[in-house]
Order: sequence, then structure tokens, then C-alpha cells
Amino acid sequence: MSLVAGVDEAGRGPLAGPLVVAAVILDPARPIAGLADSKVLAAERREVLAPLIRQRALAWSLVVVEVAEIDRLNIFHATMTGMTRSVNGLSTTPVEVLVDGNKLPKDLHLPARAIIKGDAKEPCISAASILAKTHRDALMRELDVRWPVYGFVRHYGYPTPEHLARLREHGPCPIHRRSFAPVRTLLRGSLR
Repeated sequence: MSLVAGVDEAGRGPLAGPLVVAAVILDPARPIAGLADSKVLAAERREVLAPLIRQRALAWSLVVVEVAEIDRLNIFHATMTGMTRSVNGLSTTPVEVLVDGNKLPKDLHLPARAIIKGDAKEPCISAASILAKTHRDALMRELDVRWPVYGFVRHYGYPTPEHLARLREHGPCPIHRRSFAPVRTLLRGSLR
């Protein structure tokens, strides 16, 4: 049996909240119908698929990269670090790692390939995409309870007009990424 891990992330683009990276080794003997890029699946479908992936996969790992680390490393390096941690967190060592995107983590000491739009092409990457997205969405719903004025439950931290308006009105909260331009600009007092 070929142990191939798929790796994907959720939350590179938002102005607030953590980045979540997942790695998944699917079990060919226990296929999961309907795997696809998490962005094209309805939220309800992702919520059905996520527990199936956790139950049927040979191994899976989720890593949360917090805002402080994103701000310290920058989002690219935080993503690469999260990818390495997620692969290292698998209970089984894969023979190959398939990463969604066009870059590979430099400290991943396994055979690996970067696949552009891999979350739409490789089921193991699709599964990782779904786990990362559903976990991050759940975290953002929890953070919405703590900081309801920003409307995280509606935009999940992405730079929507509503989020930018709330950010101007209330200023950033502790989960806003200070290294991201709209937040950084606001902190300098020049966001209009």
C-alpha cells in the first residue's frame, strides 16, 4: 500500500485568526465519496465529510499556527512551518507528500511534490483541505463569541467590506494579524 500524505491549509488570506494546516493519508480500502476542494463544497457538505475523513483515514494531523507566529514569521513561512509540523504530526510516516500549491517546505525531509490546484486533483489533498477548513471555521466561530463586534462568524476574518468597516470602527483585537497591510495601516492611523 502506498502511503501518500496530502497537505493543505486554510486561512492564509484573512486579516484575523489562525492558520490551520492539515495532513491526511487516505486508506484506499475505505474510500470517501465526494472529496473535492473545500472551497467548492457547501459548508454543510464539508461538515459531513470531515468526520468521515477522521474515521476512515489511515492517519491525519491538524496544526494551528497562531497569529503571533504568523506576524513573527510572515504568512508564507508560517504556512511552510505549519505544513512541516502537520506531516511530522502524522502517526504514520508517508512515502511521499503531496502539497497543495507551488512551493514545498524546505525542512520537509521526505519525498514531496507541490501540485498547483492539488486540492481539486488529489483526493488526499482534498481531504486535508476539508479538515483544515472545517477546523478553522469552528475556531473562528468560537472567536466570534469572544469578539462579536467584528462579525467573524460571517466572514471568518477575511477582508470583506463588513470586516474592514468593523476594523475601522473598533480597531484591531488580539487575533488581528498586525503584519497584514490593512491592520498595520490602521494601527498607523491612516486607514480611511
